[in-house]
Amino acid sequence: MAKRGLGRGLAMLLPEAADIPQGQVREIDISEVLPNPYQPRTLFDPVALEELVQSIREHGVLQPILVRETESGKFEVVAGERRLRAAQRAGLTRIPAMVRSCSDREMLEVAIVENLQREDITPIEAAKAYLRMMREFGLTQEQVAQRVGKTRTAIANALRLLQLPEEVQESIERGEITEGHGRALMMAERPEVILRLWTVVKSRGLSVRETERLAKASRHSAAPPSVSASFSPDPQIQYIQERLQGALKTRVSLHYASSGAGCIEIFFYSLDELERLLDLLVPQEG
Repeated sequence: MAKRGLGRGLAMLLPEAADIPQGQVREIDISEVLPNPYQPRTLFDPVALEELVQSIREHGVLQPILVRETESGKFEVVAGERRLRAAQRAGLTRIPAMVRSCSDREMLEVAIVENLQREDITPIEAAKAYLRMMREFGLTQEQVAQRVGKTRTAIANALRLLQLPEEVQESIERGEITEGHGRALMMAERPEVILRLWTVVKSRGLSVRETERLAKASRHSAAPPSVSASFSPDPQIQYIQERLQGALKTRVSLHYASSGAGCIEIFFYSLDELERLLDLLVPQEG
């Protein structure tokens, strides 16, 4: 991804190794380095990580990590967490680093950009990071796109994946199905139908095009006549849905039509949970 697509200041925070002045690099104690609290990446390929460990043992850390200093005098990783993990496993006690002053928002932005540049982040991790930028820092889709060097359409498409049932999102993260399969499954619209089709797609190894045909066919018989499930990345709708899920402690799905009418689906997985939801929604008097 070209650096010119990054927001102002991010290109300076993510320089190429050849562009780093030697005087800006210092050796710091690995035990003083904390992980990035805004790191969007949750999965690290163990094979690739071990390959990096072996490379570091042989050649050392060739590109310094980027850190910011905390009030306690320790350091937080801004970029280079995989290098830090590999250096720790390789038995290093010190690591080359550049210390920069950056905001919480830049911490998240740099972590996203670094992972995107190296294709080290799953589509779901990226989507969650974009949504976090919008929620925590009040950015629009267009602003997120500008900050991370993507198009607004790419951001919108990524956010749509977060409307898939959790099981399907996790399946994409594990690499069982692709991002394309996830988009195709959205055509089925209703979460319970998507889950049924997902199991078929996995078990039969269907292609994205086959998944699209299956989803389109199921929609005609499964969708309610007046209201269809929406997978809009509208932040307000997502915010309401997540507030409901947080309050009810279960999966909630908002369905709405262009007219503004809609319905709310509340999922339960046992009779005990149904009674718990009943007590929350319809508290007994007295």
